[in-house]
Amino acid sequence: MTDHVTDPEAASVANFAHEMGVLKRLRRAGWWQVGVRDPESVAEHSLRVAQLAALIAAEEGGDPARAAYLGLWHDSQETRITDIPHSARPYIGEKGGNEVITRDQVAHMPDAAAKTVTEAVIEYEAKETLEAQCAKDADKLECLLQALEYRAAGHQYVQKWIDSSRSGIKTSFAARVADAALAGSPMAWHDQAQP
Repeated sequence: MTDHVTDPEAASVANFAHEMGVLKRLRRAGWWQVGVRDPESVAEHSLRVAQLAALIAAEEGGDPARAAYLGLWHDSQETRITDIPHSARPYIGEKGGNEVITRDQVAHMPDAAAKTVTEAVIEYEAKETLEAQCAKDADKLECLLQALEYRAAGHQYVQKWIDSSRSGIKTSFAARVADAALAGSPMAWHDQAQP
């Protein structure tokens, strides 16, 4: 067996990547409360949030790449605290929130890598930039879309998610997309794709 000299900076990024891999296995727990046995993972949710954030930002005059980047990291802390349903949050105290968790997650990474993740989370949580607002709306819109998809699959108790997600959307374009989704069908894309 060959001894490998470990590059501590590269090893720290590899370790962080393994931690982020947990998001692929971590399920969005709130859906269990309405009978969804195998809800989407946090990683699956985050992918569509990033995609939607880019599209919303493009229409709102923001930077699509930045909005997508913020959406990509918005739930990365859940590797350490899991996905906590809204019904559980009043019982759990916050000690600094997502920014503190992120700081601890990236503590051993090289400065530039740690800084890019930390700054994205801080910007997202502050909701002050247009890109952060677009990413926040993308998170709400993704939840609304997922609820509509689960309802179409027979889960009848998702209206609360639909209503709270829609009421939380602030940007004009995200609101338009939400309203179109509410008026349409989760399978409309499929019907349009047919020759």
